[in-house]
Amino acid sequence: MPDRPEIVCICGSARFADELRAANRDLTLAGVIVVAPGVFRPAEDHDANEVITDEQKTALGALHLRKIDLADRVLVVNPGGYIGESTSREIAYARATGKPISFTDPV
Repeated sequence: MPDRPEIVCICGSARFADELRAANRDLTLAGVIVVAPGVFRPAEDHDANEVITDEQKTALGALHLRKIDLADRVLVVNPGGYIGESTSREIAYARATGKPISFTDPV
């Protein structure tokens, strides 16, 4: 038995919030430590006090790269093979740091 559970960083578009939550749940129930993006609703779905600014988006993107640093591997949640700009950047970062990467759907 390893000294600690495996750590997996989930990456994927916030448009797939349900799929991200399902992957988090499944991995957690399998005994994995999960680090995942903060998933926020689009601005049109909530009031002005909850809007994420461009500056906050940038900071959250940088924070997610640090989550990749903590992980043993990366799981990309990509229903239908979709990979957006932010997720592409995260994949490139994970590859550059030598993290193993798997995908929920073929790319």
